[in-house]
Amino acid sequence: MKRSLRLGVWGILLILGSVLSFFHLQSTVQADGEGQTVYVIPVKDTVERGMAAFLNRTTEEARENGVDHIIFEIDTPGGRVDAAGDIGEIFQDLDVPNSAFVTNRAYSAGSYIALNADAIYMKQTATMGASGVINSDGTAADKKAQSAWISSMVAAAESTGRDPIYARAMADSSVDLKDYGAPEGEFLTLGATDAEEVGYAEGIVDDRNELLSVLGLSDATVIEENPTLSENIARFLTDPVVIPILLSVASIGLVVELYSPGFGIPGTMGALSLVLFFYGHIVAGLAGYEAIILLVLGIGLVIAEFFLPGGIAGIAGVVAIVSSLMLSSADMGHMAMSIGIALLVTIVVSIVLFKFVGLERGFFRHIILNDSTSSEKGYVSSQNRLDLIGMEGEAITPLRPSGTADFDGERLDVVSEGGFISVHQAVKIIKTEGSRIVVREVKKAEKEEETK
Repeated sequence: MKRSLRLGVWGILLILGSVLSFFHLQSTVQADGEGQTVYVIPVKDTVERGMAAFLNRTTEEARENGVDHIIFEIDTPGGRVDAAGDIGEIFQDLDVPNSAFVTNRAYSAGSYIALNADAIYMKQTATMGASGVINSDGTAADKKAQSAWISSMVAAAESTGRDPIYARAMADSSVDLKDYGAPEGEFLTLGATDAEEVGYAEGIVDDRNELLSVLGLSDATVIEENPTLSENIARFLTDPVVIPILLSVASIGLVVELYSPGFGIPGTMGALSLVLFFYGHIVAGLAGYEAIILLVLGIGLVIAEFFLPGGIAGIAGVVAIVSSLMLSSADMGHMAMSIGIALLVTIVVSIVLFKFVGLERGFFRHIILNDSTSSEKGYVSSQNRLDLIGMEGEAITPLRPSGTADFDGERLDVVSEGGFISVHQAVKIIKTEGSRIVVREVKKAEKEEETK
């Protein structure tokens, strides 16, 4: 009886233990993220407007799909400040828990992006900072731009509860943080250990799997997002270095085509460059249909200028084309510089072509008159009567100095060599220049001498 009772008690304890173990296991599985979804979104290479468009699309998809966490894997040398600002707004509006994972470097605009994430994790060899603002030519930006950027860095740090002094030091070289390798005159760059020490990194992990484990998402479904082909092309085409190249190729193609017979390779290259420019900006969300309409209208007006007098159509066409380019840019200053580069290149190419080719080829041969009425081609303005030289006649009107003279019954309009010659005075033709016949008075003594 006692033996049966003991077995019954042990059985109950075994069942209770199994139930408790089951619930503990369930809670452990849940803690490891089973049934949850994680989006991994890369933030790599140069920060530009194409990247902003990509991050906007992917974060919207993550929100719509109800994901539980987003990991932004960052490895960027930085890029455009305006694009970074747009990305910062995307992060600030994001209502999905997220983490920035710096796998290699987060410099300049990249550090700003990381500071806008809920949490930052870094590889042991990763670094972040060096966020001073520089222009496209490598020089320091003006004080106004620097001040605005420093404020943005500080605000990003404060929005996630981080000490703003380190964010300021990343963008302001006047801050002295020599203990972290950034004395006055140097921008701060934090390694993983220092970043964790000052609270700019929540942890140091070796890879994504370790990060998922730290986040309690080891068993979550991981979905990797990558830019589409069109987004990769758009990111390349909207790069600040590529834009002036595209515009220069477009302008050179147009100019060379004007000097070439028919429509060939130069014109095709120019047209293709314009198509690529607007394609990239449309995909990146920078250009709309109004820019395309202005471009087509401008090209039409420039073509019409070849057939219309006045120059108004050509000027209006150029204004429309420039306006379409400006409407496609988020940075008017950079676009103006790109247009200036393309214009300078066009002027140089035009001068070279005019010097070595002239206007006798290509489209210009249809609109510029090249034929001349030279005597070599049989054109004469009047008959040059050299046969009259030496003939003598009589002035039938006074020559003052022009008048009329008779030469063997042929009346000719003549001009005296000197001054006045009276009527009925003998004259002699000494020169003919087209319709101009020059005569000289024949004195009586000279006439008698000739008679002898």
